[in-house]
Amino acid sequence: MAVSFPGGPAAAPTPDDPLGLLSACHGRIARQCETLRRLAVHLPAHGSDEAAQVAAAAVMRYFQTAAQHHHEDEEEDLFPALIEAMAGSDAVCLHALVDGLVADHERLAALWAPLRQILEAVAAGHPAELPAAQVEAFAIAYAEHIRREEDELLPLAARLVSDDALALISRAMKARRGGGAG
Repeated sequence: MAVSFPGGPAAAPTPDDPLGLLSACHGRIARQCETLRRLAVHLPAHGSDEAAQVAAAAVMRYFQTAAQHHHEDEEEDLFPALIEAMAGSDAVCLHALVDGLVADHERLAALWAPLRQILEAVAAGHPAELPAAQVEAFAIAYAEHIRREEDELLPLAARLVSDDALALISRAMKARRGGGAG
């Protein structure tokens, strides 16, 4: 059991705290984007050396698993629960927010696809260039998406989604991750 004390690190959120887990995932996504930025600088000087291969494989693994689960958690569970919480209300703004976040997910997937191909080559030890402009576009798009979720989506969900709905989201998150946190 993790013990939290003033000034000490708090326990990492688990799927038992689905909104906390989604928020914590944002920090991990930002760190992966920073690794991509460093890799783009590293490759011209060092090529697809062992460090680049390890970094490329880790970034690919993260965005193909945990980040994908994160988007599924939102689209399949949180967004519908939030909309259900507003049933009977004029939820035009909520629908616009959710539709915009889903569109962000699609845009992020489109920005990720060419990066993934490059990272596959790097992870395999093949010479490759990771264009800084592509990395930056991806990182900026993710940063803007995360800001919207942190500033708008998660506070709204914390206010409106019932404890029962959060428990259902928690179970779905655990199932998506094979019973553990992601």
